Amino acid sequence: MRTTYLLFSVLSLQVLIGCGQPHSAASQAKNPVTENQHPDGTPFINPKGMTVKSRVLLPSGYERLNYTAKDFGYFLENLPLYPIDHEVRYYNGKIKPRNNIYHSVVQLAIGKRDLHQCADAVMRLRADYLYQQKRYKDIQFNFLSDSKPRLYTSYAKGDYSYPTYWKYMEYIFAYANTASLHDELPTVKSSHDVKIGDTFVQKGSPIGHAIIVVDLAKNKEGKTIVLLAQSYMPAQEIQLLNNWNNPQLSPWYDIDKDLIKTPEWTFYARNLKTWQ
Repeated sequence: MRTTYLLFSVLSLQVLIGCGQPHSAASQAKNPVTENQHPDGTPFINPKGMTVKSRVLLPSGYERLNYTAKDFGYFLENLPLYPIDHEVRYYNGKIKPRNNIYHSVVQLAIGKRDLHQCADAVMRLRADYLYQQKRYKDIQFNFLSDSKPRLYTSYAKGDYSYPTYWKYMEYIFAYANTASLHDELPTVKSSHDVKIGDTFVQKGSPIGHAIIVVDLAKNKEGKTIVLLAQSYMPAQEIQLLNNWNNPQLSPWYDIDKDLIKTPEWTFYARNLKTWQ
């Protein structure tokens, strides 16, 4: 029994340290506000928009891709958002300081446990999309301990109600993390091939992080820009990130570079993973 307990403790620790901030660039600095900018300092924000697509405006010359209601891209672009002044809540109800890290917050419940962290939020968005499409057999994620998938259908045993679905997701959150997600997903060969829904995952040693592309646009020259979203630790609501590197483009990111610097983490092109 003692051996079993120790093994469980080690696995739990491995999962809990799935997100961290050794590369954190977060600070108290805020972008200056001008007459042409919205109160949060970003030029492409429509405060009245209540979805990703309707809140974040496009730079001149860029267009979003067309998706059908069955596509992951459609699901992500239409994620519901809280009002523009909403601040990120942790799982315990406390507020995360805005610090110009994010401009909007996704309106999805995250539960009352310290589980909905970075990789968990990414897996949750993918699973929520599949659940909405009733593609129950496609919902599965690998455990860190043995790299084997845990299937939603096996867990649910025919009960596809939302409460059972959420219990399954918290089961996944507890035993999967950035390391297992990194090893599970195939790598995108080039950032030029990025698709909406693709995920930057850094497994870390021992701490990693994960963010997801929730919107994407292209210009006539084929240049791609993306919107990035994250959760973090402690468990918290999903937030749409600002771009500190290029305030004139923020919150859009040009990821056609080796370094992808977000407010709380730095990724590399080789960290880009895909679901398909």
